[in-house]
Amino acid sequence: MRARKIKDRIYWMGSVDWDRRLFDALIPLPDGTSYNAYLIEGSEKTVLLDSVDSPMADELLAQLEGVSKIDYVISHHAEQDHSGTIPQILEKYPEARLISTPKAKGLLMDLLPIPEESFITVKDGETLSLGDKTLKFIHAPWVHWPETMVTYLEEDRILFSCDFFGSHIAATDLFVTDEGRVCEAAKRYYAEIMMPFRKVIGKNLEKLASYDIEMIAPSHGQIFQRPALIIDAYREWTLGPVRNTVVLPYVSMHASTKQMVDYLVSSLVEKGVGVEQFNLGVTDIGKLAMALVDAATIVIGTPTILAGPHPYAAYGAMVHSWQMPFVPKQNFFP
Repeated sequence: MRARKIKDRIYWMGSVDWDRRLFDALIPLPDGTSYNAYLIEGSEKTVLLDSVDSPMADELLAQLEGVSKIDYVISHHAEQDHSGTIPQILEKYPEARLISTPKAKGLLMDLLPIPEESFITVKDGETLSLGDKTLKFIHAPWVHWPETMVTYLEEDRILFSCDFFGSHIAATDLFVTDEGRVCEAAKRYYAEIMMPFRKVIGKNLEKLASYDIEMIAPSHGQIFQRPALIIDAYREWTLGPVRNTVVLPYVSMHASTKQMVDYLVSSLVEKGVGVEQFNLGVTDIGKLAMALVDAATIVIGTPTILAGPHPYAAYGAMVHSWQMPFVPKQNFFP
């Protein structure tokens, strides 16, 4: 796909991955995904925000063929789906400097062959002038790695949010057109990736509240021209009350556990309690994670195998613990 214009001298670049069905060897991708990079041409300087997963490098490099100079490359997040092609970009544009948080610098040097002299590290709230356009860097740790930041383009009021507010969708639409589909995909994304850090995410939402945001351009999925759609959803998922719902994942080898599940579900329904039931032998683990966003209670049903739970039930329990709030310590991932 070719580069696509977002606004005057602001372009989407990247790749739409229609065929990918698993992320991090763990997360189901029923709708594929995209790897979004963005090019901003100021009156004096040109900047590329992020790159693409390394298997998609040729597509991004082809999009950059007509770009004679890049002064800066911004790395919001060191994970490979965002940073994997940065070495090729720096090889193509040897004068470019790589901008990151101080923590990202260390991680990027560990993960990729990038020399230390290529880096410029930025403080929280620091700005960069491109001439007639100004970028402001906002540190957003644990959304969802400790080194993450987002970038606000002041004149155009665009937030380049990296994984924050993202969704795994492969589509030709540059902007959100089907809000219902995007909200469901964004909730799956939040449940699978962000929910363990929801207390920290709440603080980062507060941090962004003072900014006048007209557009949100994430690193996965479509661009939000109505930012309130996704910001309000994140507030609900992160800060809103849970529902009187029981999430009931279970495994049944010979239908006896299923009989107990049926009895419990029937009894709960009679008492006015909603239930979301998941047979772990066939369920989409992402759907289970989504149900955990809003539910007040989880009950796991399992037979016993070799004096322990069925492996699928143990996996379901791990998914539940994976979604529990995580409060990072300052010395973690130094």
